[in-house]
Amino acid sequence: MTIETLSTRLAYENPWTRVREDIIRRQDGSQGLYGVVERSDFVVVVPVQDGRVTLVEQFRYPVQRRMWEFVMGMWETRPGTDPARIAAGELREETGLIADRMTYAGEMFQGAGYCNQRGHVFLATELTMGETARESTEQDLVCRDFALAEVEAMLRDGVIVDAMSMAAFGLLRLKGLI
Repeated sequence: MTIETLSTRLAYENPWTRVREDIIRRQDGSQGLYGVVERSDFVVVVPVQDGRVTLVEQFRYPVQRRMWEFVMGMWETRPGTDPARIAAGELREETGLIADRMTYAGEMFQGAGYCNQRGHVFLATELTMGETARESTEQDLVCRDFALAEVEAMLRDGVIVDAMSMAAFGLLRLKGLI
């Protein structure tokens, strides 16, 4: 299907996000409007060692609640950085963990109907502990290891409700990596 962009207007911009409004023409000639959120690629890192999975919990302002999730992040100031490098950096930053092995599991889009942000999923194994290097926005972050069965129960019982964590777990499980 061919969609022609008739006009684009930047509606909002900050260091992490751009929002633009596109007027489009569909194949049948009808016009429409898209609000498009532009963000840099992000990573989801699932650290696993000895049958235990490391999760982080932090306050998520937009939904006004603390949430358990996998390590995630993006480097908005360095677009185009190799996702494996971002994954290693985010893992160390949030948890202090250093992975001797990072296995790439695949990509996913956060919300392809409104956003161009692509995520890259990694399994981190052969872990050693180092120092964290948390940003000021992560000062309330809690890091904890759970048995794999506990993580499955948290997903099943609605304790973990972050969509990217749920999707990453499903992808890793389907690929037989966890």
